[in-house]
Amino acid sequence: MIAQINFLLLLLFTVLTVYFYIKSAGPAALERKIGERAYAICTRYRILAGVFMTLAGINYVVYAFYPLPLPLPRHFPWPYWVSVVIAVLIAIPSGYVWLRGSLDAGEETMHPKKEHTLYGGIYQKIRHPQAAGEVWYWWVIAFLCNSPFLALYSIIWLPLFHWMSRAEERDLLIRYGDAYREYMQRTGMYFPKRND
Repeated sequence: MIAQINFLLLLLFTVLTVYFYIKSAGPAALERKIGERAYAICTRYRILAGVFMTLAGINYVVYAFYPLPLPLPRHFPWPYWVSVVIAVLIAIPSGYVWLRGSLDAGEETMHPKKEHTLYGGIYQKIRHPQAAGEVWYWWVIAFLCNSPFLALYSIIWLPLFHWMSRAEERDLLIRYGDAYREYMQRTGMYFPKRND
């Protein structure tokens, strides 16, 4: 029973993470309807998205102890230390990209602000470094939990993070207009563009 409840909560928290993040990514569009308080409201949505994402991460850990009765092996077919090494190999590069994106975005990571300008640093190469790094941490948790099911479930986060990134871009086009359009042309979404 715990396994089923935990899995249902994981699904719920996954949906709520995406729902509130997408709502948080639209302050400029919301401002057109309700004025400048839209930015404070979107900050609250962003915080809620972070809370639900954290809860989904906790569900991953609970799943390691209470897996669903599925026709999948409970653990990977190698020694646990191999899963730890894989987790570390994923965590280091993706963590660097995620951290650089967070540092270069500054407060805007959690608090959208109207007066914020386009970012520098890693954002001069890629538009969504936080998403590009953070999404891989679902596999870090899955491998640390030694769970093939969680590694498979983590695939769902790839299109969801892309959907959240697209929602951000729609609003950034409202906020910055042609400047953001030009920025999109010269930078890659998750990987640097090749100079042709």
